[in-house]
Amino acid sequence: MVGCVIVHDGEVVGEGCHERVGGPHAEVRAIDGVPGGDIEGATVYVTLEPCTHYGRTPPCVDLLLQHKPARVVIAMEDPNPKVSGRGVAALREGGIHVVVGVLAEEAAALNEVYLHHMRTGRPFVTAKCAMSLDGKIATHTGHSRWVTGEVARRRVHEMRNEVDAILVGSRTLMLDDPSLTTRLDGPDVRDPVRVILDADEYLDANRKVFNLDSAAPTWVAVCDDREYGFAEQTIHVPRGPGGVDMAGLMDELGKREIASLLIEGGGTTIASAFEAGIVDKVSFFIAPKIVGGHEAVTPVEGRGVATMDEAIQLENMQVTPLGEDLLIEAKVRHP
Repeated sequence: MVGCVIVHDGEVVGEGCHERVGGPHAEVRAIDGVPGGDIEGATVYVTLEPCTHYGRTPPCVDLLLQHKPARVVIAMEDPNPKVSGRGVAALREGGIHVVVGVLAEEAAALNEVYLHHMRTGRPFVTAKCAMSLDGKIATHTGHSRWVTGEVARRRVHEMRNEVDAILVGSRTLMLDDPSLTTRLDGPDVRDPVRVILDADEYLDANRKVFNLDSAAPTWVAVCDDREYGFAEQTIHVPRGPGGVDMAGLMDELGKREIASLLIEGGGTTIASAFEAGIVDKVSFFIAPKIVGGHEAVTPVEGRGVATMDEAIQLENMQVTPLGEDLLIEAKVRHP
């Protein structure tokens, strides 16, 4: 998530952003917007340190050195080891005045997914659920459609459009038979990769996710030698407590360039994710409903902690009204 603004004599003369992977970087778009590309003597403001290596696009540092701005203001250094500090050094060696660290916290918040993936090699994981005010995601009969209203459900599709992959457990898939697609209008709408956990050979080929007209594949993650011919790929990971080793699965997804993952349930799957310590953020939709029932399903099942001192701590909580529902989001405080 990178933006670039070029200022000359107190006026904005060019601006641009990085729109998609493989597309022109923000600096390129901003310079292209300046008549004749003349930015000599200007100040370039950019969210992330300009790149120095050939990836899907040429190095932005070379472009800046060619066009000779007087100053480059960078919000934060790029943690990518191919770039980190090298872009700043190259610009300074080329005679350009460089300032680093302006609005660094805001830039880090904007790029939390990229930074996490780059530093850990794993996807940034968000645990999402829709629950009643008394903390139920389904009734004691398993009925769950619909917990929240249309506005909240639309936000879920917006979240799907923003992530690389969705993960659900096989029990959720068999009970609810969701499509796990992005149902929005617009030219940039895309489906995420669908990842299904199946520790106990629970799936069959008749589920919607295995019969979609979608550009995104459906993968099944297992902890033995089974193969699923009705899925695009079968991912084999070690067995962990109660099923698939969630940490090992995150390592594997990271290798497959999955930078962001939305866990949509069910309660056992989300509990396993918390127990494995892989959840980075929670997005809980709360409906103004009371369901009741000690056998009704809760969003985080499993055994749970023994004392409140052991509870998973959250921080930076934000509350957003969505129609009659509320969306509560917070970061998981990792040790």
